[in-house]
Amino acid sequence: MVDVSRGLNLLEILKESVESQKLSEVKDAVEDLLISRINLALVGQRVEEKTSLVNSLHGLCPGDQGAASSSPPLHTEDAVCYPNPKHTDFRLWDLPPVPDVSPFEPDAYMDRVKFSRYNAVFMTFTETLPPGAVGVFLQARSLQQHTVYWTFLVSEKNKDKNLEEKRRASMEMLTSKGVSQPKVYLVRPAALETLDFPALLEDMTKDLPEIRSCALLLALPTLSASLVSQKKEAFKALVWAAASLSGGMATVPVPLVASMVDSSVAVRILAKAQVSLCLDDASVERLARRRGVDPSALKALRACALSVEVTKGGVKSRLAAAEKNVSTVSSKLLQMAVPRQACSAGRSFSAMLNALNGAIDDMAADAEKILASALG
Repeated sequence: MVDVSRGLNLLEILKESVESQKLSEVKDAVEDLLISRINLALVGQRVEEKTSLVNSLHGLCPGDQGAASSSPPLHTEDAVCYPNPKHTDFRLWDLPPVPDVSPFEPDAYMDRVKFSRYNAVFMTFTETLPPGAVGVFLQARSLQQHTVYWTFLVSEKNKDKNLEEKRRASMEMLTSKGVSQPKVYLVRPAALETLDFPALLEDMTKDLPEIRSCALLLALPTLSASLVSQKKEAFKALVWAAASLSGGMATVPVPLVASMVDSSVAVRILAKAQVSLCLDDASVERLARRRGVDPSALKALRACALSVEVTKGGVKSRLAAAEKNVSTVSSKLLQMAVPRQACSAGRSFSAMLNALNGAIDDMAADAEKILASALG
């Protein structure tokens, strides 16, 4: 797998791998991003707000296929997995609350719920912090697991004027229990674009390794224009990697690689983009239901044909048109895209880069229009 040190740009990481002729690592990264493999756990009482958070993170409404039920599981001490119907390797895990017993052994609880296997963990609460949860948090930090976040789930009954007081009280309690410089995020499960969830997402993407961070961004629903922009940049890095594998890099000959990356991979990338940007009919209809708007009005905003349906014929037409007009790719774009050790780029690289980047731009523009209209 690509060496994904924190804080590096995904495109730069992929370039370095191509320069080092580690094409198998780039291929793994492409596959990883197309799958969006990530495990996110929610610890806390199984209340309505927690169920709502699970569904909102998957972009689902109550009653949708794969949506979490408000009914507690038969065995309340079990971890319950909710795979995303559209991104099956993006799994949300509803973990049981930390036991309120004395003495409490954090290690025993963490072993039972397999705490270390999750890429990130939300320590959720709705009123007061369970004392045992603090012990779990401190133990996770001692084990260098830093992607653990205190998440205050704000119900519709909570008045905004009282939220800061509750945050302050929670932070004081955490400080008294030995948590240094605690952060508490206020999250309204039914409206993730409000309050602190955007800041929580920003911190998570900084804390997670680059590939996992991008996988999370691609699997989340389109909550804001900023998230649409981030998704677009991640897809452009993915496009660059796929174009590199197409055999178009003149200085990086890789036997049998060219045949692996053709129009079928371009179809997979754009199909992933359509779902990730919530442009497919089912996603648009769910967004319309949540916001109480006419779904046909939102669907009509899709100007790009690929936003409506990704077909092999449509993708091939784009690639063919780009191949004819490959000379229109500016020298500046090639200079930015081609690794420093490469002297020239083949036509297949340029054509795929131009065709797919243009498609991603058009689809992201449609996503921004739909989101702006839905949010009013």
